[in-house]
Amino acid sequence: MVLQYKLKSQTRWRKYSSKDKLLKPVSKYDFRLLNEKKTKVLVKPTNYTKVMKRFRQIEFFKHRSNCQNT
Repeated sequence: MVLQYKLKSQTRWRKYSSKDKLLKPVSKYDFRLLNEKKTKVLVKPTNYTKVMKRFRQIEFFKHRSNCQNT
C-alpha cells in the first residue's frame, strides 16, 4: 500500500514518509491510500486519522489471513 498526502490547496499528491517531514500541521493536509501499483484508491482523500485507521485494518486482515493459511 502507498500512503500519499497533499496540501488541501494543492493538486499534486506526494509519497508520505513521516509526520516529522510535514511542514504544516496534519490538519492542513489531505491523505489517501492506494494499492502497490497505484491503480486503485483504497481510501478516498480524507484526514490522517481515518486513513491510518483503515491502513491498520487492512494490515491486520492481511497478516491474519497469512497466519491462518500456515
